[in-house]
Amino acid sequence: MTEITIQKNDAGQRADRFLAKAYPNLKTPLVCKLMRKKRIKLNGARVEPNAVLKEGDVFRFYLSDELLSRTGETDFRDISSEINVVYEDENILLVNKPCGLVVHEDNENTADTLINRVLSYLYGRGEFDPDRENSFTPALVNRIDRNTSGIVIAAKNAESLRVLNQKVRDREVQKLYLCAVRGTPEPKSATLTAYLRKLPEENRVLISDNPRSEYLTIKTKYRVLESKGELSLVEVDLLTGRTHQIRAHFAHIGHPLLGDGKYGENTFNKRFGAKFQALCSYKLKFTFTTDAGCLEYLNGREFSVGEKLWFTELFK
Repeated sequence: MTEITIQKNDAGQRADRFLAKAYPNLKTPLVCKLMRKKRIKLNGARVEPNAVLKEGDVFRFYLSDELLSRTGETDFRDISSEINVVYEDENILLVNKPCGLVVHEDNENTADTLINRVLSYLYGRGEFDPDRENSFTPALVNRIDRNTSGIVIAAKNAESLRVLNQKVRDREVQKLYLCAVRGTPEPKSATLTAYLRKLPEENRVLISDNPRSEYLTIKTKYRVLESKGELSLVEVDLLTGRTHQIRAHFAHIGHPLLGDGKYGENTFNKRFGAKFQALCSYKLKFTFTTDAGCLEYLNGREFSVGEKLWFTELFK
């Protein structure tokens, strides 16, 4: 018999979902079956899959060690803990992701990812230890492409993760991007609407001006901050967050991003010596309009990393 106690970061979850996260070998159908047979008990009694867990609850397992194994995942402790911290407190971590680093493991099973660096960093500071957690792991709230730099939010505990996920869905966390594009978009400020189709097998998207089957609506709000020669510095507010939206949408209207090898123009990029897309998630604003619980203190705060971007030097 094995026993575990529900901790603060575990509370508020359904029993079946908690177990599926805590023990990879316990898939949901199996969990339900084992609960019916009373081989998984909660507080000494039979438990239903939809029971909501409370801190201090105790699970008892009458199962083999193999079913309760947690091995097989990449050990983040073998990964570098080097990150550029923009802001940090007991609940969240804002990291300035460099160009070239993926946020999560990709199709190539890259181990050196932003999330693994964040976990390694928190482990080194004594703020996270997987051996002391049942199911929770600090997680990224937003993601950006490998070759896009800028602010990524990490939640250190379950309550912060729940709040931030909801605030992002409700657009109470504003993420602004800075990019350099070819030419000068007209008008200098506008909200563009188009339709996007993702082609996963090609890792690219298609844009249409008109609604079409399998295309999703996209809205891209922008304003030109400065123009110099063949380039314009543009601030973008994504009203929808689709794959490659900024890059593909600006290329679609004839103003591809500098350095973009997928949707841009190689001859133009080579002329400026641009090896990476000129795109950065440079500013973050917390604009809560509803209760933010443990993160209420962040309301109205703003963070930026746009002071020394390589492509802003072209406008000096």
